[in-house]
Amino acid sequence: MIDSPDIVAQDAPAQAVPQGAAVADVHTATASRNRHHQRWQELLHLNRDLVAQSNPLLVSGRLTKVTGLVMEAVGLRMAVGSTCWIELPNTRIEAEVVGFAGDRLFLMPENDVQGLVPGARVTPAEPMRAPVAPGQSQLPRRRSSDLARHLPVGEHLLGRVLDGAGRPLDQFGPLLESKSAPLQSRPINPLERAAIKEALDVGVRAINSLLTVGRGQRMGLFAGSGVGKSVLLGMMARYTSADVIVVGLIGERGREVKEFITDILGQEGLRRSVVVAAPADTSPLMRLQGAAYATTIAEYFRDQGKNVLLIMDSLTRYAMAQREIALAIGEPPATKGYPPSVFAKLPQLVERAGNGAEGGGSITAFYTVLTEGDDQQDPIADSARAILDGHIVLSRRLAEQGHYPAIDIEASISRAMNHLVSPQHFLQVQRFKHMYAHYQRNHDLISVGAYVKGSDPLLDQAIQLYPHMEHFLKQGMYESEVYTASMGKFSDLFPNEG
Repeated sequence: MIDSPDIVAQDAPAQAVPQGAAVADVHTATASRNRHHQRWQELLHLNRDLVAQSNPLLVSGRLTKVTGLVMEAVGLRMAVGSTCWIELPNTRIEAEVVGFAGDRLFLMPENDVQGLVPGARVTPAEPMRAPVAPGQSQLPRRRSSDLARHLPVGEHLLGRVLDGAGRPLDQFGPLLESKSAPLQSRPINPLERAAIKEALDVGVRAINSLLTVGRGQRMGLFAGSGVGKSVLLGMMARYTSADVIVVGLIGERGREVKEFITDILGQEGLRRSVVVAAPADTSPLMRLQGAAYATTIAEYFRDQGKNVLLIMDSLTRYAMAQREIALAIGEPPATKGYPPSVFAKLPQLVERAGNGAEGGGSITAFYTVLTEGDDQQDPIADSARAILDGHIVLSRRLAEQGHYPAIDIEASISRAMNHLVSPQHFLQVQRFKHMYAHYQRNHDLISVGAYVKGSDPLLDQAIQLYPHMEHFLKQGMYESEVYTASMGKFSDLFPNEG
C-alpha cells in the first residue's frame, strides 16, 4: 500500500530531527540539573553554617537575688543586651541583660516579677531566624547588633497598634508575616547620608512657612504639660505628605494612648501609620524597647525607599526609663539625678533617624521633650537641643490666650531652613520674627496707651501688621494647610517686598 503524498509530507519533518538540536537540548537539560544541584548545595552549606553557629547544649543559670526591678543570676555568660527566659512553674518571664559584675548578671524583666522564686532557672533566648529557601542567602550574625532582639517589621504593620515587644494591642488578630529586624541597627556612615535638600509638608501653616522642615531632618518639640503638644503631633500625622507615619508613644498615660489613636490621629491618619505604645505602667525596659522598636520600623520603611515621618512622644520619658535602669544597677548619678549613660543613649537613638543613602528614603523625626515647669534649661532639654536639627517651643502663655498651635516663633528655629527656601523668603522670615519680637517687647507699653504713635517707625509698622501675623500663626485642629498655600499666604503679609 502506497501512502498518500499528503501523509508523507506531513510525517517527513518528524522523522528528520537535526543532530545539532538534539545535542542542544541535552546541554540545556544538563545545565538546568546542574543549577538545581548547585542551589541545593548552597542551601545545605548555609544551613550547615547556621547549625555550626548554634549552641548544641542548653546552658542554664539560676536566679539568686531580686531587688526592686533588678534581678541577679549566676551560671551564665551572656552579652549585655541579650535576652533570656526565667522559668516559673506555670509560665516564664522574659528579661534582658543590662549589666554584670564578676560572674553575676543583672537582668531587667519585661513585665512584673510577681511569682519569682529563689533559684529559678534562667535560660538564654536566641533571636529567631526566618526560614531560608533555596536560592536565598542569609548574612551571618557576627555583630552585637545582630545578636540583639529581633521584632516584626513589614507593610502588614500599617494600621496596627503594637506594644514594645511587637505584640498587637488592637483587636485585629496576630501578626502573620515572619519578617523581622534587630532593635539595634548598624549605624549609617555619615558620609553616605543624603543631604537635606527637599522640604516636607507637615500641614501646619506656621511650621511650613516660618520653621520649614526638610526630609530627613530631626526636630524637637519642647513643651510643658497641657499646651497642645499632642494635638499638634496629630495634625502633622494627619496632614503630612510623608508616605508612612510611625508613632512611638513612650511613657504616656494609658488613657492618652487611646485618645491619641482614636480622637487625634483618627482613621485617616491610622491607615498609613504604625503605632508603638509603651505606656507609663510598663517596665522601664519596655519603654526603652518601644522607642527602639518604633525607630526600627521607620528604618525598615526608609530602606524600602519611602519618606517616613517618625513621631516620638516623648524623648524625656525614654531618658527617664534609662535613668531608672542605670540607677537600679548601681550607676552613679551625674546631672540632676541623670547618670552618664542617659546622655550617651540619646544621640544613639536620634542618630538612627535622618536620610539614607543618596536616592533612597528618609526619616523625618519629631521628638517631644517635656520641660518641667517650662524650664528650657532642663538637662534632657539642653542635651536634646544640642543633638537635634532644630526645635519648636510651645508657649504656655500663648496656650492660655487660646492661641493654637501655641508655637513660640521667637524661641523656635529650624537649622536646615536656609537650605530649603529661597533667600528672599528667608529674609522675609527674619523680618517677620523681628517685627513680632519688637511688638512683644513693647506690648505692655501699647496696652496701657503709653506709646505715642510715630515715636518708633518699626513699632508703628509692627502694630499695624500684628493682627495679620497673629491670625496667620493660628490654625484649627481640623484645618490643613499645604506647603505651597502656606508660602503664598506668608508672602501676602509683605506685598511690597516681591
